[in-house]
Amino acid sequence: MRDFTCTTYRRLIGSLRKAGYVFLTMEQYCEQKQSLPTRCVILRHDVDLRAPYSERIARVEHDQQAVASYYFRVIPQSNQPEVIRSIASMGHEIGYHYEDLSIADGDTKQAITHFQNWLAYFRQFYEVRTICMHGAPTSRYDGRDLWKQYNYRDYGIIGEPYFDVDFSDIFYLTDTGRCWDGYKVSVRDKIPVHQDEWIRRGWIYHTTDQLITAIEQGSLAPHLMITTHPQRWTDDLLPWLQELIVQKLKNIIKRILIVLRHG
Repeated sequence: MRDFTCTTYRRLIGSLRKAGYVFLTMEQYCEQKQSLPTRCVILRHDVDLRAPYSERIARVEHDQQAVASYYFRVIPQSNQPEVIRSIASMGHEIGYHYEDLSIADGDTKQAITHFQNWLAYFRQFYEVRTICMHGAPTSRYDGRDLWKQYNYRDYGIIGEPYFDVDFSDIFYLTDTGRCWDGYKVSVRDKIPVHQDEWIRRGWIYHTTDQLITAIEQGSLAPHLMITTHPQRWTDDLLPWLQELIVQKLKNIIKRILIVLRHG
């Protein structure tokens, strides 16, 4: 069975539900993190490209009574109002996938103005209370550096995953690199402080089938954040093959960038 399809994602959500995981949005996590359920999972989606694919994933979740957080970029491939409205109507959270510092070429004053304007824009669709940095691996700017000079809480934001998730308690999984152990090729979407401990515990998964098996066996961590990029989850063969090939090339480029940045 092909990995990274809507069919496979449906199996993943079903296995989590059957195992007793409670689904939380990032917003709900921030409100409840002092008293989390015994088993819970934050479903986070970074809508980088192909916004309609996110709507399909949102429907899969909705059909299984799961909620998730969807973070949209400002670019047209992500920022599609009809898709945003549809996903919000299913009860999912909408957030801003910010990259303002890169867009402003490092100018923090321009970046914070850009952030304010686009935050107001996305609040047309949902009362946005959480944001998430877009990794932008080819940019020399880390979007999170904007908060060295400003405070996102001044804008009514209660959470940003890279700052406000307790990763000593939450095990982080991401499909970055089109696999579940993509921290090896990720430029920014990784949690280096805790990754060594997760590896020591044997929490290493490459395929979604391996992840589902761990859920069914009860060996997966009780508190999770699972991040996906819906653009790569499709049952349609040609787009699936295209994403497979493009991602393999991107992984090679990312490895080169990592080597160059670390000398």
